Amino acid sequence: MIPKKTAIVATLRATQLFSAMDSSEVCSFAERTTIRRFASGELLFAEGEPCEGLYVVISGRVRIFKTSSTGREQVLAIEGAGRSIAELPVFDGGTYPASAAAVDEAQLLFVSRSDFRACCMEHPEVALKVLQVVGARIRRLVGIIEELSFTTLRHRLISWLLREAKAHGRPSEAGVVFELNISHQELATRVGTVRELVSRNMSRLQAQGLIQVQGHEVTILDREGLEADLTAAL
Repeated sequence: MIPKKTAIVATLRATQLFSAMDSSEVCSFAERTTIRRFASGELLFAEGEPCEGLYVVISGRVRIFKTSSTGREQVLAIEGAGRSIAELPVFDGGTYPASAAAVDEAQLLFVSRSDFRACCMEHPEVALKVLQVVGARIRRLVGIIEELSFTTLRHRLISWLLREAKAHGRPSEAGVVFELNISHQELATRVGTVRELVSRNMSRLQAQGLIQVQGHEVTILDREGLEADLTAAL
């Protein structure tokens, strides 16, 4: 069901990009907002295409990724409900710097670049508020670049496992358990490698007694051991 204007306003308010804006500023954007639906796997936009506008996820998840000349993907982020997408090209007028595709069926708010800029002209403070969020996004991307450039695959894989355990884990007698709801191929795109190396390194971590994998469940058996491994790699 398509949200009515009040629901659109509520969605924008719950989004970090718009959270610092006052009522008149949010309503100005809501009046210019449309709804777009995407099927699982469908592209929102491709890297290099002219920027049409900015998206806000209402439901579902969106994968932000770059693709090399050989076809290898590097996932930059998985954005869920309440997250905004493509803020930077809306400002600089350039092309989309990465591609975006729906992970599953998704519904998003869309504000065209021209309407976004019109809102900024009507409410000059909006641009400064948005730039704070864009700055935080750039810092996060710099962190991804540093991790890919200066750490080993083992380091990146352990970091990812510990982040997932912290975000989604539940305690058990053996340790902290979380669902591995993506394939090794998808995990490889997130840590900047290929599926075979992810599988090999997961097997090594199991053989060393640091983790246990049963079906789609991963158990962190030795958190201190994994954290010590990260420290030693620095």
